[in-house]
Amino acid sequence: MEIVLALAAALLFALGTVLQQKAGLDEPEVAAGSSGGLLLRMAKRPVWLLGIASDALGFVGQAIALTIGRLAVVQPLLVFSVVFALPLGARFTGQRVRRADVIAALVVTAALAVFLIAADPSGGRDDAPIGQWLIAGGALGGVSALLVLAARTAHAAAKAALLGIATGLMFGLSAALTKAVGDQFAQGPLTIFSDWHTYALIVVGYASMTLSQLSLQTGVLAPAIATSMAFDPIASVILGVTLLQESLHTSALGAAAAIAALLAALGGLAVLARTQETGVATKPAQGTQSAALASETTSSS
Repeated sequence: MEIVLALAAALLFALGTVLQQKAGLDEPEVAAGSSGGLLLRMAKRPVWLLGIASDALGFVGQAIALTIGRLAVVQPLLVFSVVFALPLGARFTGQRVRRADVIAALVVTAALAVFLIAADPSGGRDDAPIGQWLIAGGALGGVSALLVLAARTAHAAAKAALLGIATGLMFGLSAALTKAVGDQFAQGPLTIFSDWHTYALIVVGYASMTLSQLSLQTGVLAPAIATSMAFDPIASVILGVTLLQESLHTSALGAAAAIAALLAALGGLAVLARTQETGVATKPAQGTQSAALASETTSSS
C-alpha cells in the first residue's frame, strides 16, 4: 500500500513542480527582491498556487505512506516525480519527449525496482531520542547552510546545483519528521499540536520550500532538479538507517547491486533533468526570460 501511495504522491509532486516552474519562468520579475519574501511574492501567481495545492495533496499521500511504510522505501520512490514530469512538462511548458528521455525513464524505473529488491529495507522505528534528532538535524542543516553560502557567489549552473543539494537534504529531513508526526497523528490527531516534531517540520518544510524555489528560479533547471531529487532519497536512506534504525540488505552482493542500481537511477535522473531544462528553454521568448530570471535571482541573493 505504501508503494501505491508513494507513486501517487510522486505524480502530484511532479504536477506541482511543473506548475511552479511555469509560474517562475513565465514571469521572472516576480523573483526580484530579497529571498526572504520570495514565497509571499510567488503566492500572487495563481499558477504557482495551483502547484502548491498539488504539492499539498502529494504531501498527504507521502505522509500516509511514511506512516505505514519505511523511509528508505517511500522516499526513493518519489524520484518517479521526474519521470512523471515528462508528459506533464510536455503539456504545460512545451517540453519535447525524445527517445533518450523514454530510455532514461525506463532506466530510472528499473533501477529503483532493483534498488528496493536488493536493499530489501526492513525493521525500523517511528521515532528516535531527541538528542539523535538534534545531531541529525544539525548535521544536515549545517551542510545545507554552507551550500547556500557557497551558492551566493557561484554562477547560475553551480548555484542551481548547490541549492538543489541543500533542497534534497532538507527534503530528506522533512520526510523523517513527517514520519514521526504521522505516527503521533495516528495515536491521536490533537496530540500533534503538543509534539515538537510538528513545529520542527513546519520550520524545515518552509526552509526546504524556499530553497527549492530559489534553485528553480536560477533558470538552470537541470542541475536544480537532478541534485534535489538525487540527494532526497540519499539523505532519507541515511536517516532511515542511522536515525530510525531501518535495516538494509547486508550481503556484499546485495550491497553492490543496490549501489549500482542507485547510480543508474541517478544517471537517468540527470538525463531527464536536462530534458526538462532544454524543453522549457525552447518555448518562445523563454530563453530570454530564463536569463533575466537567473540574473535577477543572483543579484537579489
